[in-house]
Amino acid sequence: MLRFLIKRLLLASTTLVAISIVTFLLFFAVPSSPAWTQCGRNCSPERIAQVEQSLGLDQPITKQYTDFVKGIFVGRTINDAGTIRECEAPCLGYSFRSKEPVTDTIERSLPVTVSIVAGAMVVFLTVGIGLGMLAALKKGTVFDRVAIGASVGFASTQTYTLGGVLLLLLVYSTGLLPNPHYTPITQDPLDWAGGMLLPWITLGLINSALYARLSRAQMIETLQEDFVRTARAKGLSPRVVNRRHALRAAITPIITIAGVDLGAYLGGVVITESVFSLNGIGREAAQAVQDLNLPLVMATVLLAAFFIVAMNIIVDMLYAVIDPRVRLG
Repeated sequence: MLRFLIKRLLLASTTLVAISIVTFLLFFAVPSSPAWTQCGRNCSPERIAQVEQSLGLDQPITKQYTDFVKGIFVGRTINDAGTIRECEAPCLGYSFRSKEPVTDTIERSLPVTVSIVAGAMVVFLTVGIGLGMLAALKKGTVFDRVAIGASVGFASTQTYTLGGVLLLLLVYSTGLLPNPHYTPITQDPLDWAGGMLLPWITLGLINSALYARLSRAQMIETLQEDFVRTARAKGLSPRVVNRRHALRAAITPIITIAGVDLGAYLGGVVITESVFSLNGIGREAAQAVQDLNLPLVMATVLLAAFFIVAMNIIVDMLYAVIDPRVRLG
């Protein structure tokens, strides 16, 4: 296990460094300059040069990148429009647009994204896996056809379509649910859940369709395995066979998908956040790309990459717990 963790951590570090370099290079491949965003269209070339100098964009790319990496580990001194600021580690720089530390933006927006993802995953894992397993056990029945038909329908629906319809029906027309908003869970747990309920339902229904079809297919395949037939031949009850033997084997591939989805979603659910006007990581990242806001772009890209890499490592470790046949080396 220790050897496996060391190898994966080294690979994860290499991956994050490569992603940061590529993101940095892509930013400078854009023909426009962030100085135009800060200064305006009618800005003179002299003023553009001054803005670029204040943003540190007049330095060579290699120096800008090394300063960025240095700031993450030991902090750095930043010249912000003539004002010298000490940025303590982990320093991700100052936003070109708001002039606030990028870490403050992350600390403000990350809890919003985590709240959306946490509740939505509970919904689509519970509904999706439960529905898929029941459909597999009742293969060929009316329940099976209705469940899979409904999952295909939700899978074909876009987030902005379903979210808009649910907003119209449940918020604006009937008032059954409050308008989506974010309240810290430590401040008011009930208001936190109420404000997140509609995003949870929307993201949960759409993603539960994938897990329903996947879990149904895995369960049907597992029920035909030799070890399941052996368990039945020993006289074990169908409930014990299905829960202890078939379900445990069928759920292993589903964990892979769930882990990757969790890592990706923690990097920002852009459409969901935009539909419900929630300022999470995804929405901040999309706005940063439009503004050519390099510090915030770098921070959100690295954060998303970190979540994906970390969840892949965790999933690999869970394999050994769920399936004794898997050994990490």
